[in-house]
Amino acid sequence: MSDVVLESAVRQLELLSTKTISVTELAEAHIRQIERLNPDLNVFADFDAEKVRERARLHDAWRGTHARRPLFGLPVTVKSSIATRGMKCEIGSLLHKGEIPAHDAVAVARMRAAGALILGTTNCPEFLMAYETDNLLHGVTRNPWDLERTPGGSSGGESAAIAAGMSAAGLGSDSGGSVRVPAHFTGICSLKPTPGRIPGRGHLPPCVGPFQILGAIGPMARTMADVKLMFGVLSGHDPADPASAPVPLRELSLDQLRSNRIGYFEDDELVPVTAETRGAVNAAAAALREAGFRVEPFRPTMLETLRQLWWKFFVQCGAKFYASEIRGREDELSPIFKEFLGIAAGAPALTADGLLNAWAELDLLRAKTLEEMRGFPVLLCPVASVPAFRHGERSWDVEGRTVEYLDAWRYSHWFNALAAPATVVPVGRSPEGLPIGVQIVARPYEDETALGIAEIVDAAFGFREPPMALG
Repeated sequence: MSDVVLESAVRQLELLSTKTISVTELAEAHIRQIERLNPDLNVFADFDAEKVRERARLHDAWRGTHARRPLFGLPVTVKSSIATRGMKCEIGSLLHKGEIPAHDAVAVARMRAAGALILGTTNCPEFLMAYETDNLLHGVTRNPWDLERTPGGSSGGESAAIAAGMSAAGLGSDSGGSVRVPAHFTGICSLKPTPGRIPGRGHLPPCVGPFQILGAIGPMARTMADVKLMFGVLSGHDPADPASAPVPLRELSLDQLRSNRIGYFEDDELVPVTAETRGAVNAAAAALREAGFRVEPFRPTMLETLRQLWWKFFVQCGAKFYASEIRGREDELSPIFKEFLGIAAGAPALTADGLLNAWAELDLLRAKTLEEMRGFPVLLCPVASVPAFRHGERSWDVEGRTVEYLDAWRYSHWFNALAAPATVVPVGRSPEGLPIGVQIVARPYEDETALGIAEIVDAAFGFREPPMALG
């Protein structure tokens, strides 16, 4: 049963429900995979094998009364910026070293109530402000496809754990691509939901102010069927979360999904993508046409302006949010976070008038873009300009042009500013054999549409495990 850790979460749950495997046996298989691979990958912020074994034995003892719960016995992980009772949630920072929440975030509580077995919390860049996972607290996390490359950020530990079979599924968070870029880098699936569809209460730092629009907790797994399962468990109104709307979960038929015209584009004509990325978008478009969808070239006109506003809120407001916390403790900050602060400091000063005007402009631009999307309520496009990069790289040559660090991930920034649900599905490969994902996006609150169409694309291509994940 050593390869069971690379089975989908849905399949692992089938094995548990038919008593083909016990919770203890499945947990032990994951512990062995963690102990074998984590020394090289450095995925975990908190993992205690004996505590996992103890919880697994309790699950087996409860099996007669709790086995009908939808995630019963499934080994999962949580990004260490999402409060998880009894486990370190330090946001990758020495300033939060050793912090252990007394209560679960709402999404974590829902996973526990569904019967999931939480293995541990996973590494992230300090204060989540980077596209690679490295910090002074736990060090660098590596990509299971190539140890010289990053699994992305800020949910990089989570993506690496899932891709390598160290976790069946888990929770990340995304304010600028942070569940989508890592999924793209490691060859797994993910969803950045509409903010509030999965409650954000308990995320560290809180999803407040502009981050209530930009940010969301999102599920990550090896298949879209698994992500869809997780979304069904995690979604639902939270009366104490002001971003949480009472939107019921829907099950859409294939005909309902096919009623959506899909607009696709290979790039935004401002920043290039690799030839293999173009190929992945076109391959996904062909698969959807084969499945009976109308797929036509289309690109919204407001993308660059949306990204400029994303920059103001994520980079400039993000730096201001942390200013009081880090004052006087700058020597304890990691180089990767100091780099972010330097980027923010290089931007023009953000005045009160400038912020107010930007906030109003964002609402107007969102309205214009959503109006454009009435004709194409689903978009298919790249996740990023490049696949997983080597640790420390900050620019790349793409089609004879230099692509700078934050420009490379612009393809994810738009949809944070739009507050739109966006999925990632692995489709292609780079010349080095690295995964390349595509992004499938729907209008706000149409998460089920994005999930359903992404599931069709995933069925056409499917998960491929990194070679080092095989026992």
